[in-house]
Amino acid sequence: MYFAVLVILLHCPSLKAQDDVFTINKVELTGPSQKVKNGMSIELTCIVDVSKSTSFQMQHTFLFYKDDSLLHNTTSEQNRTRYKISPARFADSGNYKCIVEANMKTKSSNDLVVRIEGLCQPKLTALKREVTEGEFVTLRCEVPEEKPPFIFLFKKISSNQQSQEKRKQELKENFASVEFPVEERDRILRFQCVAQVISVVGSETSEASNMTIVTVVEPFSHPKLTSKSPWNVTEGDRIDIACETILARAYEIEILIQKDKRILNSTRGQNSVTYSAVATVEHNGNYTCKVELRSVSKTTSMNIVVSELFAKPILTPSLTDLDENESLSLWCHINGSPKANFSIVKRPPENGILLKTSSNFTIQAQVNDTGSYVCRAEIKGIIKESNPVQITVYAPVSEPVLSVANSSMEMVLGETLLLRCQSMFGTPPINYTLFRGNRLIDTITVFNNTYAEFRDRQTKLNSLREYRCEASNRHSHANKSSYKMNITVIAPVMNISFGSFPHGEVEDGGDINFLCVVGEGSLPINFTIFKQNEQTPLFYESKMETRVVWQKKSLSKQDAGKYFCEASNRALVTKRSDLLIVKVVLASWQKGFIALFVLAVIAIAASGFWWCWRKKEKGKHPSMEMSGSTAVTNSTSEKLPSGPNHYTEFYPGSGYIEDHENPVKPTDDNKGPDHESAEVEYTEVEVSTPDPYTDSGENRHSRIEGSPDAT
Repeated sequence: MYFAVLVILLHCPSLKAQDDVFTINKVELTGPSQKVKNGMSIELTCIVDVSKSTSFQMQHTFLFYKDDSLLHNTTSEQNRTRYKISPARFADSGNYKCIVEANMKTKSSNDLVVRIEGLCQPKLTALKREVTEGEFVTLRCEVPEEKPPFIFLFKKISSNQQSQEKRKQELKENFASVEFPVEERDRILRFQCVAQVISVVGSETSEASNMTIVTVVEPFSHPKLTSKSPWNVTEGDRIDIACETILARAYEIEILIQKDKRILNSTRGQNSVTYSAVATVEHNGNYTCKVELRSVSKTTSMNIVVSELFAKPILTPSLTDLDENESLSLWCHINGSPKANFSIVKRPPENGILLKTSSNFTIQAQVNDTGSYVCRAEIKGIIKESNPVQITVYAPVSEPVLSVANSSMEMVLGETLLLRCQSMFGTPPINYTLFRGNRLIDTITVFNNTYAEFRDRQTKLNSLREYRCEASNRHSHANKSSYKMNITVIAPVMNISFGSFPHGEVEDGGDINFLCVVGEGSLPINFTIFKQNEQTPLFYESKMETRVVWQKKSLSKQDAGKYFCEASNRALVTKRSDLLIVKVVLASWQKGFIALFVLAVIAIAASGFWWCWRKKEKGKHPSMEMSGSTAVTNSTSEKLPSGPNHYTEFYPGSGYIEDHENPVKPTDDNKGPDHESAEVEYTEVEVSTPDPYTDSGENRHSRIEGSPDAT
């Protein structure tokens, strides 16, 4: 019984666990279905659908996300909850979702796209509402409830309705500041700003901000320019000009009077400035008064016309270019011929040197009289100066000197000759002309006391090489010519060839003749013969010819190799020939000696071989001779002296006697029916052993036929 109760108690929690079983079927997020205007409210509702085994209460955790970032979370036993955004701004646009968590189980809703339309109006403020010309207006545009990034557009509207814009991008803040300069004639300025935002969900532009007004204060008034001179100003009258302005406060202004780009007078810290002068024609023109304070400036202009009291004087020379010691006259006059005080001045220096207080001037011109001359005329304190007249006095040129730039009287064919021509005396500009023979090469004009440099290129060896130069200037005398100069043209060596006799092979101890020939080149020519890989030349000679022959005697094996020839002349261009291969071979007597030696060796070897062969044959003959009959042997021996092939003719010391000194008994193996005749024939053959120099067959038959014992 106790056991049953225990089982029931243990089983109760399991039954309770089965009662708490649930599953999340669906999570749904609802919200506005269309775009929402900026500033309105948004309410998002998250609903969860749960299935349970029994009716029991459970806690739900609702998590609201925007673009995967957690916005809000709450826990409730209800199956739904709400999240409100008020007011909604453009930054609230995005993708929303809801996630529900309960007892270790989670489920997410689908994404809900929310779009906010428009931006809230930005707020524009100015740091100062009243500024002075030349200062800056600092503006701040802010969108307090929106989030960056922003692009702010600032707009300035002047009194004349001209507008100026500035843009500024702000990535981290919801405000931006800019500065606008306050320019001249700005009085009342209006400013506005607009904000623009660009993001992944789109772009929006706000309405224009509030209009901000800034008042501009002038630091000083426009200057007033006045003249105390009469309306019709004539040369000699006095010109008095004054300029003044009114200051709003004690500013450190600068005020000045200028004509064209020339400042006539100026002052600092004052509100007025003046200018006075005796009127001349040069005072005709436009005068400007300018007041400046930092970047602000204001100007006023006026025009003054000055009537001419007398015309500018005119200086007339008798000549502008003349020879040395020639007469020079200058006349000065004024159109209308009014009475005036004249003077003639020579320049330089800048102010000039007074030559004569008169309207005319005459001198015997010298070179140092060259210069610029003017005439001055004075009436009632007004001095006017004529236009300058340039006078040049020419000294005749001296005989020019012609020289070579490198001081050498030789040149290489194809190169450029550099010649200089100069006259030590004479007034420039001087014209220098170069001639080659009677042919004009070039003309150069020199405007200072230096030389003229000519370049002439020789392309033919037979070109005329006589040069001279001429010098002339504007002096009336004839041209001067230099002395004649002869230039030697050197042709560099060309087309070098190298050969030998005999060609290719030379006997040991023999001689060889090397021939080096140059096709072109000015004489003398330097010939050098080398052996390859040797620094020291074998031969050197300078000749007034285009070829050279050199004999090398008693060549040996060490002289075999490759040879070449080099040729050069004063052109300092060295040409090298192709390589010539020389072989040293054995002399004829050396070849004959070697041939005799080889034949002797062959003869000795042949004799040794023949002796060995004969010795071998003799070892076989005694046994054969002893097997014959005595009668036959004697009969044969008696006939030998008369035969042409006597045994002793070929072998010194009779081998026959040798054979009888070493008799050998024949075996009985060859005995048969014809044994007797075989022995006779064999003995005959032994006696008539073939001579190396005769026909063995014929001798054998002759011996058989002459034998009295022949069968």
